[in-house]
This record gives sequence, C-alpha cells and structure tokens, in this order.
Amino acid sequence: MAQYSYGLHPVKKMLQFSIDDCEQLLCLQSQNQRLQDVISLAKEKKLVVTFSSKQELSDLAGSEKHQGCVLKVREGRSRVISLDEILQQVTDDSLFLVLDGVQDPHNLGACLRSADGAGVSAVIVPKDRAVGMTAVVQKVAAGAAESVPLITVTNLSRSLKALKDAGVWLVGTSGDAEQTLYQLTLKGPIALVMGAEGEGMRRLTAEQCDYLVKLPMKGRVESLNVSVATGICLYEVVRQRMS
Repeated sequence: MAQYSYGLHPVKKMLQFSIDDCEQLLCLQSQNQRLQDVISLAKEKKLVVTFSSKQELSDLAGSEKHQGCVLKVREGRSRVISLDEILQQVTDDSLFLVLDGVQDPHNLGACLRSADGAGVSAVIVPKDRAVGMTAVVQKVAAGAAESVPLITVTNLSRSLKALKDAGVWLVGTSGDAEQTLYQLTLKGPIALVMGAEGEGMRRLTAEQCDYLVKLPMKGRVESLNVSVATGICLYEVVRQRMS
C-alpha cells in the first residue's frame, strides 16, 4: 500500500534528507513561490514530478491541508536507525525523549517538533498501543519527522534498561512525584520519559526511572497536554545546559 507525505515543509524536508525514500511528487500547477521551490528541488533530485488536481491531492493525502503538494513515499523507509546505533554515540550532551503510549498523532507530531528544537538525539516509542509515523504526524511535525529519528521498540522496558546501561539517566514525569522539574539538575546524558494522554506512565515504566518529577500546577486542571508538557520539560533541560 502506498504511503504519502503532504504539506510544503514536510515534503521539502523529505526531499532534502530522505530522497531515497521518495518515489514521486504530485502537485498543483501553481505560481506559488514556495511550491515552485519544492518542485525545483524535486527535479534537482531527479524525482518524477506529476501535476494533479486539488481533489486528487486531497484524496491521496486524506486531507485538504496538503498545500498543493503530496509526496509518494516508498513503503518501509530506508533511513531507519536502531536503538543500538544511537546508544553507541552517547555523550554528555545526549538527550532522548521516550513516549510511553502516546496515541494521538497530533501529539506525537508536536512532540517531534519540540524534540527537534531542543536537539533531541532520538524519540523512542513502543510498538504496541502507541501511534507510529503517519502523514498526520509528519504534517504536524513540520519537518521534524525527517530530522529526528523515531525509534519504535518492541519491549520498552528492555530499551529503558539499555539506555541506563549506556550511562543515560532516566527522568520520568508523574503527578505523584515529590520534586518538581525545576528542583532536579538536568545535565549529562538524559532520557526524558513522558506518559500517555490521560493515563500517564505505566507502573513498570515509572519503576525504571532514576528520578520522577512533576510540573507545578497552580490552577484547577490536574495535568497538561502531553505535547505541551514535553515542550516545557525539554526546554528546561536546554535552559540548564546553557546556563
């Protein structure tokens, strides 16, 4: 079954960084300069460019928000990076994001975007009961889906142990934590572990963490959206490392 990426920024990122995964660019005939730049890049990369109607693009993308371009992507992406490869390159500045069961593609896309901005080495998600890479994720991520490795693991608990064995400290987020995010020193190789929407981290995941922290909540709501909380936590790591 064919897979598609859509939107000017995600498509441009795919053409720049994952051209071996691209099969065909389908687009509108338009004088829009941003679209013309994407078409020129595709031709420069020797990719087949086909002009289609707006409705045809909407049908392929499963959305009307394609901005005039849809990229046919080869099934089974070639630029797959394993956890073992990533762990061989751990340094004091390494930062990982672990998402324990995030199921909303909009949340995953937003988390990838924040991860890119914060310089995350890789985002790690479990194979079961979690969303993987989809066209919606790529669109929301605005190009970060192509720049930040998304690693899907079969056994999350085993992967967390592998991170610890590689010298990475696991910092989990929990409303039941005794200390806040701002009370913990976040330097050295760190994996930030975020829970699923509503349920939070699973018990076994929380037990693997070296530290549990919470965000101080001053209002009536008990928690923040996972993508919002992820952005706050990642940028506290960035802030501490810059100070």
